[in-house]
Amino acid sequence: MALLNFKKRTHAAPAAPPAAVEALLKDYSIEVMPRTAEKVENFRDLLPEGTRVYIAHIEGTPIEDMVATAKRLAEDGYPVMPHFPARIIKDRAMLADWIARYQGEAGVDQALLLAGGVTTPHGDYHSSMQLLESGEFGKAGFKRLHVAGHPEGNRDIDPSGGMDNVSAALKWKQAFSETSDAEMALATQFAFEAGPIIEWADGLKAAGIDLPIHIGIAGPAKLQTLIKFAIACGVGPSLKVLQKRAMDVTKLLLPYEPTDVIGQLATHKAANPDFNITNVHFFPLGGIKANATWAIENAGASGVPASAK
Repeated sequence: MALLNFKKRTHAAPAAPPAAVEALLKDYSIEVMPRTAEKVENFRDLLPEGTRVYIAHIEGTPIEDMVATAKRLAEDGYPVMPHFPARIIKDRAMLADWIARYQGEAGVDQALLLAGGVTTPHGDYHSSMQLLESGEFGKAGFKRLHVAGHPEGNRDIDPSGGMDNVSAALKWKQAFSETSDAEMALATQFAFEAGPIIEWADGLKAAGIDLPIHIGIAGPAKLQTLIKFAIACGVGPSLKVLQKRAMDVTKLLLPYEPTDVIGQLATHKAANPDFNITNVHFFPLGGIKANATWAIENAGASGVPASAK
């Protein structure tokens, strides 16, 4: 048996029109953590004016570090959307305290609510729906609330690998959005293949879920890094895109870039203007600078950093 199996290379798919990519990437968002934000000297040299910046709250990160990062970004002119992971919030008093700190010190008025990747809840909450039901975000006058979407399912929610519990949760969130004063949207886990993403988004629309979708896309990174994160985050069928790439000796050592998946989604959006994916949300798994540089080079006017204007 040959050690290496060199297959005949197939022709690459036609590149998406630059205008379509620019349109899809308009008002993209990006995710940081306090420790990754510390490595960035000046966000205005990297991110467009008004870019929404999510701050991921990993278990063990002090709330003081989260708020300090939010304050820095807000002072740079960026709207900040911190994570509120239900399973690390002990009780309603802690939830109210976090909201008050973010508002008082950084002027935050938007949040991503999610269960969080913790197996055993630290206290009273185990789902984003409980955080919504608490009424604390409405009381504080938050203008925008995002909730999690899972194009390939989530085994924390559906251990069997199905979509029943995820689908039921989305229907509940849709109903909540119809009674909330806040603008709501779905911010999804990252995926690597456009076809299943499109099919999932169309399925939500057919099921009566019309929350705008901010699709999660992994930014440029080493292939090994992406595979590690994909497995840890429970990315499903589209993981095969990375596995296929790993089998291609000509690509094995090259960094992954989201050019293909962005291009296919942009082409689909241009042909279907009412497509319910409205924004791209980047996970900068290979670093914030690498992700921002890719956007600067590929997004046209949508990627021009604030300091360049």
